[in-house]
Formats: sequence, C-alpha cells, structure tokens
Amino acid sequence: MHTAQPHKHPNYLLIWLYLFLLTVAELGLAFELPISRNMKLILLLFLAVWKALLVALFFMHLKFERWNLRILAIVPLPLAAILILAVITEHIW
Repeated sequence: MHTAQPHKHPNYLLIWLYLFLLTVAELGLAFELPISRNMKLILLLFLAVWKALLVALFFMHLKFERWNLRILAIVPLPLAAILILAVITEHIW
C-alpha cells in the first residue's frame, strides 16, 4: 500500500493574513472606489475566486493531494459556472 508523502506544513497564519487582506480589499472595492458597476463586479468575482482557491488549496489540503482527488474537486466548477450564467441571464429570456 502506498503511503502519503510527508509535506511541509504551510504557514496558516500567513494564509489567514492573505485572506484578511483580500477581504479588506473586497470591502474597499465594494464601498469606496468610484468605478463602473461592471468592473467592480468583475474585480469582486476575481477576489472571491482567489480567496476560494486559497481556502481549498491550504485549509482543505488539496495542494498536498494526488491529482485524482483534485480532479474530483474541480469537476463541479463548470457546472457551477453554467448555473451562475443561467441565473445572471435569466432576466434576458
């Protein structure tokens, strides 16, 4: 039986600090910056995806897993994108 390779533990406090700073950036972007609504939404979406990746990779330990488990976590993402696109464009139909 194959045993898992030991890995270096990430600095969880540093990752928490990154998440905190990204959250502060989201709040500043949402309430303070005078930019167009569409650009604001795109930037907020980018920051949210970045935060989700940090959580998935480090706190859910996907960074240290084999690829078959990573694929299992990645497969639902296109389905979620389709659902989001359908909800956003619902008023057009």
